[in-house]
Amino acid sequence: MKSNDHIISSLNDLIRVNNDRTEGYEKAIKNLEAGDVDLKAIFSRMADQSRQFASELASEVVKQGGEPATGTTASGKIYRMWMDVKATFSGNDRQAMLNSCEFGEDAILNAYSAAKEMHNDFSSDQAELIQQHKAMLQESHDLIKQYRDHNKVTDAEAPKEAFKSNIRNNERRDML
Repeated sequence: MKSNDHIISSLNDLIRVNNDRTEGYEKAIKNLEAGDVDLKAIFSRMADQSRQFASELASEVVKQGGEPATGTTASGKIYRMWMDVKATFSGNDRQAMLNSCEFGEDAILNAYSAAKEMHNDFSSDQAELIQQHKAMLQESHDLIKQYRDHNKVTDAEAPKEAFKSNIRNNERRDML
């Protein structure tokens, strides 16, 4: 029975980190600028993904005779408070939001890795479910990282383009 309690506890930990991720993306959606339609769609999809993962994990907890977790983790609450403070000072800019989201994606991947490493007691179905979740979470992480890196390049090039545009404008003015 002790092993069963350990499995339930681990599954509930994964439910909580998925709940953290859902709340984190919902908060991010609220903090985005009106023009960030692309990120709103992605963040909404990722929040839905974690709701689905939490539901699947809850079914496994029930199969084990346990009560599924409904809350979030303490560290997740602290992180969301930190996001609020950071947003206050950064003005909810796109780059800061993407950096925060990548941090969150790293955290959930680490939680899944730790759960899988700690327990050889998972049934084959549970291990497969956790592996499927982790693979999809890795894809989400990579997408956020891709957006973050692209945004960095775009932000870095914007001043250069503005500078070049000013030079071209000045050259035109000089020609007149």
